[in-house]
Amino acid sequence: MSSRKARVLIVDDHALVRAGFKRLLDATDDFEAAGEAGTAAAALSIAAGGGFDVVLLDIALPDAGVLETVGTLRRRHPDLPILIVSMHPEEQYAVNLLRAGISGFFPKAGEAKDLLQALRTIVAGKKYISASLAEALAMEAAGDAAEPPHRKLSNREFQIFVQLAAGKTVTDIASELCLSVKTISTYRSRIMEKMNLTRNAELTAYALRHTLIS
Repeated sequence: MSSRKARVLIVDDHALVRAGFKRLLDATDDFEAAGEAGTAAAALSIAAGGGFDVVLLDIALPDAGVLETVGTLRRRHPDLPILIVSMHPEEQYAVNLLRAGISGFFPKAGEAKDLLQALRTIVAGKKYISASLAEALAMEAAGDAAEPPHRKLSNREFQIFVQLAAGKTVTDIASELCLSVKTISTYRSRIMEKMNLTRNAELTAYALRHTLIS
């Protein structure tokens, strides 16, 4: 790593969490908290100014889904690495997010030193995958673990699945994603078929059981 400190954009809707990350980063010799945002919209606006080396992105923001936010960041800043931080178990979300282009996934329950190591790995141009996630992925690849139904969903299907499970209507989702109600209804049908479910209540029960929503 060069002598210049890596500039981190911190994105989390809790001010105290952002402050904690900032203190942690600013106490190091190789990172600085160069910007912070509490919403996806603010993050995208700040990122547009350039000058960042990595984004530390909370998985749950109030104004946009994480897959949508990651997708927009990747389109606008294809070389800007993203480390997701989450309260959710990494095995549930990480595969879909890795497909979407993130560079790593870190649990909020993790140790501070491990978070810094994750950031250093990503800034060095590598992917960060924890030992537990690597083991889970290896077991699936070897056929030793059954793939949960939600892993069969595409990124867009997964995004809509989480919104449906959280209680949003087809109309709400269509408005948020700037798609037609008919398109969202088609996605809903595909999701139900792939997951072998029939009602939104079953989607919600599944999502709660797999801690995909809280």
